[in-house]
Amino acid sequence: MTSKIINYDQFEKVDIRLGTIIEAKEYDELKKPSILLKIDFGTNIGIKKSSAQLRKNYKCSDLINKQVIAVINFKPKQIGKIISEVLVLALPDNESEAILLSPQIKLENGVKLY
Repeated sequence: MTSKIINYDQFEKVDIRLGTIIEAKEYDELKKPSILLKIDFGTNIGIKKSSAQLRKNYKCSDLINKQVIAVINFKPKQIGKIISEVLVLALPDNESEAILLSPQIKLENGVKLY
């Protein structure tokens, strides 16, 4: 698969930040069961919601206080009855199930990817 080439200016428009999951609840009202997340991105950005298909690899209780990386400036997306405000970033495991991107060292919420 060949990636589409973009300019660095285009990449700079994508706002990728670090946040800490403060709430995680199972959500069964979609075709593929998900977890609703509330993520704290710090004082300047605040708390944002997201829906993520994580239940194959994560329990809700394991996600609390986990730091994750997310795109925070996409247009909010309606997913079932909820609005997802950020896109949490993950990579697929061998079964194409999400593995969250997370720093190895705790960092300040809201820090921007560079």
